[in-house]
Amino acid sequence: MSFKKTMSSEIQSVDTDKPQEMRKGLVKRINSVLIFAIIFIFTLIVAWQWYDTRNQIADLQHELAKRLAETDTSSKQSRNFATEATEAGRRVETKLNLLEAKLAESQSQQLALEALYQELTRNSDEVTLEEVEQLLLIASQQLQLASNVKAALIAMQEADARLQRIDRPQLSPLRKVLSKDMDLLKRAPYVDTVGISLRLDNLATAADTLPLAMELRPPETVPLPVESPAAESFWLRFAREAWEDLKRLVRIQRMDRPDVALLSPSQAYFLRENLKLRLLSARHALLARDGTSFKVDLNASLDLINRYYDNKSDAAVTMVEALRQLQDSEIGIELPQISASLDAVRNYRLARDRGK
Repeated sequence: MSFKKTMSSEIQSVDTDKPQEMRKGLVKRINSVLIFAIIFIFTLIVAWQWYDTRNQIADLQHELAKRLAETDTSSKQSRNFATEATEAGRRVETKLNLLEAKLAESQSQQLALEALYQELTRNSDEVTLEEVEQLLLIASQQLQLASNVKAALIAMQEADARLQRIDRPQLSPLRKVLSKDMDLLKRAPYVDTVGISLRLDNLATAADTLPLAMELRPPETVPLPVESPAAESFWLRFAREAWEDLKRLVRIQRMDRPDVALLSPSQAYFLRENLKLRLLSARHALLARDGTSFKVDLNASLDLINRYYDNKSDAAVTMVEALRQLQDSEIGIELPQISASLDAVRNYRLARDRGK
């Protein structure tokens, strides 16, 4: 600013004091000075920018060198890390291979154990199914041969319990069939076949002790002592005693059944055997659920007792009462069959064998 002021004051003085030519030369000189000053200022600016740029470049180089050093250090650390990672990866890979080998071995062992378990389970299930079939056969035999509903029901319940222990969904239809047959047996009228059979056996055994009607004897009467007079003669006393002995030899009895059969020992033996055969025949009819034959045999037994045995004896009265009670027993009841359960078990076993 001071330079401009001096220049302007000089120009004003030149304008006022010197001629026109001097004014032009002065203007040229001023222009030259201005140009030189501009060039100098520009040079200073350029020099300052160059110096500043050089400093910046040096700083950049220093920073770059620093960064390169850090990068080199990081690169070395990275290489070390990479080397360690590679070693760790190799160790992990080795361990992984070992684990895979152990896993494959454990899988093979597991497959072997599963196969063994399946085989054992299959064998156990097969044994259980055989036991169930045997129990159902026993139940069927109890129904057909002995008509023992209670024993058959117990056998079927045991078979169902064994199927329940297997706990297989495939056995649900089979258990449903068993449940239906068990419900049929539970609703069936109960006949004490075993009890009636035992009573008939006891009656057949007691048949040997029944007294026959022809063996009945009147009760002996003890004569009252008669006091003989002291003056009685010897012959009168002898005659009286002989008459008493003669009365003891002959007994007169009034029979309610004048047609009592007189049997020889062999006939009496066969009569008792016939009565026992009738009672045993009634027992067989009971086991066969033949109510008609059962009642016919009991009626025939009662007829034999009424015709040939002493009906007033205690043994005969007891046997007649027992036979009449047995006559009131209804044994001709048709029992349900359990063939559906037996067929279901056999069909399941056949399907199981085909599935193998």
